[in-house]
Amino acid sequence: MSAEAVIVDVIRTPVGRGKPGGRLSGVHPVDLLAGVLDTLVNRNDLDPGLVDDVIGGCVSQVAEQSYNVTRNAVLAAGFPEHVPGTTIDRQCGSSQQAATFAAQAVLAGQADIVIACGVESMSRVPLGSSAAGADPYGSRIRSRYPDGLVNQGVSAELIAAKWGLSRAELDAYAARSHALAAAAGASGAFATEVVPVPGVDGLADETVRPGTTADGLAGLNPAFRTDALAERFPDLDWRITPGNSSPLTDGASAALIMSADAASKLGLEPRARFRSFAVVGSDPLYMLTGVIPATARVLARAGLGHDDIDAYEVNEAFASVPLAWLAETGADPAKLNPRGGAIALGHALGSSGTRLLTTLVNQLEATGGRYGLQTMCEGGGMANATIIERL
Repeated sequence: MSAEAVIVDVIRTPVGRGKPGGRLSGVHPVDLLAGVLDTLVNRNDLDPGLVDDVIGGCVSQVAEQSYNVTRNAVLAAGFPEHVPGTTIDRQCGSSQQAATFAAQAVLAGQADIVIACGVESMSRVPLGSSAAGADPYGSRIRSRYPDGLVNQGVSAELIAAKWGLSRAELDAYAARSHALAAAAGASGAFATEVVPVPGVDGLADETVRPGTTADGLAGLNPAFRTDALAERFPDLDWRITPGNSSPLTDGASAALIMSADAASKLGLEPRARFRSFAVVGSDPLYMLTGVIPATARVLARAGLGHDDIDAYEVNEAFASVPLAWLAETGADPAKLNPRGGAIALGHALGSSGTRLLTTLVNQLEATGGRYGLQTMCEGGGMANATIIERL
């Protein structure tokens, strides 16, 4: 590559429960994202007028998250009116894709400074509300998949069955996520990445439950079983519960991405650079398995192997996803989500991609690691993967 796309800074809000009464539920999503954008430029002493574009991820682009929530947040943050913003939807990987688009614009020489970001207020704009009660598929998809597609929870069940993952394994993994996230929070590991939300007290992540145990999770009932689905999939024993799934979450995050030359001219110290990107489609019935081929593709493009990677962030939409990924890749489990994942830290859909990137950069810095790999399963059967190199 003739140019370098570098990460100068990455930040996120604390995560809140994505239900009425959650810590961030009183904050309009435009204001939530605007606060992150404002903090990002201020803490880097950057003139926001120099930003070429702001690319944001958001999944439920309806109601308070409609009308291009990213552009509205740019204006709400007080950026000059000439700074544009756009909102994209690659489902759970929306803001990871935003970071990819931002870096690719820099690598192509079409931009010098781009902010990639994301927001989701699942307490104010409920999951699935963007369909507005209508059919999002149409007759041709129904003819291609005559038995019908399924929701992500059922996909997680199918993955657990295919890879032979027991309920005990799923619950143990979920307890690990909470334990690691709680330990990271208690040690101050998140202090450099979590920024305040105006009008909200505290910086702790509301979804982390420090006392979680596998035995405690074992008493929870399956979340996605219905009689109709049980008839369609008679071999499933229904192992996915609220405890081994990511919770509904509110949050926002952002990454300041620029060319190495622009960073040097502005006197800013890059923290990491992008090494490679990949995006794949996968079976929409097993829609969460795309992380497996995406990982293989991004490693091949970077010319790296698993032994070269110092930390992985594999989104924990459900415990079956990272466990199936581990089984297929043979990666070192100790390097996987070492600060906990979405089961504990939440999955604010549009924000999750840059949230994972934020945690990955900080983990590499804290441990002296060189390469980090991030991958995200996505609705409809897709996945993004990104490799970064700490500087």
